[in-house]
Amino acid sequence: MLHEYRDEITALKQSNAHFAKIFEKHNELDQKAKDADEGRLHLSDAELEQIKKEKLLLKDEALKLILELKKAQA
Repeated sequence: MLHEYRDEITALKQSNAHFAKIFEKHNELDQKAKDADEGRLHLSDAELEQIKKEKLLLKDEALKLILELKKAQA
């Protein structure tokens, strides 16, 4: 997720518990979606769609925090 912000992600994971939680939850949902896509986890289409929507919301929130950090550093 957001690989171009690797340094910022590392800093935020260490200094911001909320960001760390968002990042961890996104990764968990990402793994569930991959497992469902590859047939290791059986989910309905609606369940998979909900996971993908939640992942996107978490990514948007993480990006907002990253951009706030970058702005503060500027």
